[in-house]
Amino acid sequence: MKSVMTAINNRDASALQSMSNAGQEQQPIPDSTKHIFNELFRQLKAAFPALTVNIKTQDELNELRRQWLLAFAENRITTIEQVNSGMRIARQQETPFLPSPGLFIAWCRQGEQQRFGLPTASELVTMVYEYCKRHGYYDSPESYPWDKPEHYWMVTALYSGIHANGWNDGELRRKAATELAAMASRISRGEHIPAPKVMIPTLGGKPLSQSQGLEKISELRAKHGLKGGAF
Repeated sequence: MKSVMTAINNRDASALQSMSNAGQEQQPIPDSTKHIFNELFRQLKAAFPALTVNIKTQDELNELRRQWLLAFAENRITTIEQVNSGMRIARQQETPFLPSPGLFIAWCRQGEQQRFGLPTASELVTMVYEYCKRHGYYDSPESYPWDKPEHYWMVTALYSGIHANGWNDGELRRKAATELAAMASRISRGEHIPAPKVMIPTLGGKPLSQSQGLEKISELRAKHGLKGGAF
């Protein structure tokens, strides 16, 4: 039997686009799309044997498939790697019941982030809180001991958001999930994530020596009443 992964790899983009358009006008589902999602649902039914317990008619099954396709298109789940990631987590679940499209999409993203070596949303929030406590001991955000460049860009973005918008813990956790999804998207596109680079202070267009730079930073801290680093 042809696997769903091969089918999606061959036709996912056009199928999702056609399904996204069809959802608004209730147009017939293309045969190619039916084939892809018949294969997908075979695998889902194997992982969740109670999938069709509450489905009584073919129309109900078609509508279920339609909603899944629309959810995939709206959330840009369009690659074999994303679906593979979601299925790996799906097979770990103990429940026999089919998850919602939203939950499966979350699994796709979670699995993709794990594949790229990114932290979970909870781990990222912990990094932000740790940065809040420790960043003042360093001369700049760039000189903080980051484990990976990705951590620098996500943590500093969230830290800035806290100060600019006054996010509470719940809001921070939601934003952390958004940052992770954006970073995973950048990596999946093959984008190079640059390492933090300490900017050399200048005076009159000329770089300052290390001692001059530290003196200048101290002056700025004193002027603005800062006790720690640049943030």
